[in-house]
Amino acid sequence: MAFQQGLSGLNAASKNLEIIGNNVANAQTFGAKASRAEFSDVYAAALNGAGASAVGIGVNLAAVAQQFTQGNITTTENPLDLAINGSGFFQLTDTIGSPPLYSRNGQFKIDKEGYVVNNQGLRLMGVGDAAIRLPTGPSPAKVTDRIEMEFNLDSREQPIPDTLAFDPADVKTYHSATSVTVYDTLGNPIALTAYFRKTDPHQWQIHLRAPGGATVSPSPIELEFDPDTGAITDGAMSTLTITPVTELGTGAFAVPFDLKGSTQFGAGFGVTKMWQSGFTMGQLTGVVVQADGELIGRFSNGQSQTVGRIELATFRNPNGLQPLGGNVWAATFAAGTPTRSMPGQGNMGVLQSGALEESNVDLTAELVAMITAQRIYQANAQTIKTTDQAMQTIVNLR
Repeated sequence: MAFQQGLSGLNAASKNLEIIGNNVANAQTFGAKASRAEFSDVYAAALNGAGASAVGIGVNLAAVAQQFTQGNITTTENPLDLAINGSGFFQLTDTIGSPPLYSRNGQFKIDKEGYVVNNQGLRLMGVGDAAIRLPTGPSPAKVTDRIEMEFNLDSREQPIPDTLAFDPADVKTYHSATSVTVYDTLGNPIALTAYFRKTDPHQWQIHLRAPGGATVSPSPIELEFDPDTGAITDGAMSTLTITPVTELGTGAFAVPFDLKGSTQFGAGFGVTKMWQSGFTMGQLTGVVVQADGELIGRFSNGQSQTVGRIELATFRNPNGLQPLGGNVWAATFAAGTPTRSMPGQGNMGVLQSGALEESNVDLTAELVAMITAQRIYQANAQTIKTTDQAMQTIVNLR
């Protein structure tokens, strides 16, 4: 029986060394989780039980338990490197529609088709079981459908007489000017310049001009200010009709022109607000991943928009997941049905962009465990050797 006990001990110690060795080998694998050998004793089965004085017949490897504790998070320079701070797994899929795989490794890239993929080419899944795909085409242009301008006109300026006609080339015919770029229906920029001309102590005109033969109407726009409060009382809201040049291939478009909040005080001219709603076509230049899994695409036209949402999955028993290699696990009956949710919701962890979760292997502890496993292996070998010597003594009796 001692031979069997020693042999089972050798096998168990050998398995333990293999598990420790695998942990050490993956100490630098992002998203890797350490495993632990869990053993159980073995007794001979009998109809009336083993009995109080029964001697065991060895040891058995009961389970290789995965340790899903949080690994350290290290920052990187890649915005598509993602770390899960808390519980949850990334959901990955291939192109043939098989069940999703699960991973803690957030080393993602963009493939030639615009999908977010890992190093094995598996696609990152978002909300609705769909793989996340970044837009490959341009962001469409948007026509300007509102202009908001807020300014102060200097009440100390002297009115310009009607006999001196407005001329944008003659600075004597206006007091100050500012400009804003608007966009037609095809995203063509039109530089719109506003010239301010005082006609009476509390009345002003805004003359609007556009280059290249484009026209703006009405122009001028009459403004009037309250002599006591300096607030604008007339002309605060109007609608402009901008007609681009024919060569641009687009027609006239109407734009509400909001001047509310403008004033006339005894201070220098200054524009405090200038905003318009249009923009030209833009190409995707970068992606930012928010803590809640929202992917924000940045475009060359200065616009940002949501281009995808990452959804995580958790399991009641993650130890039941089947490791497949390549930093992924497969769901099993023992793991339970996955619960899916956005990062940060419920018990889901949050995402950190530009960071990766390191392996949770404690290298120092593993090396100590390796020494212990080695000594246990030697002790079991000694058990076999001692039993052999005892049997040799019995054989040699005469």
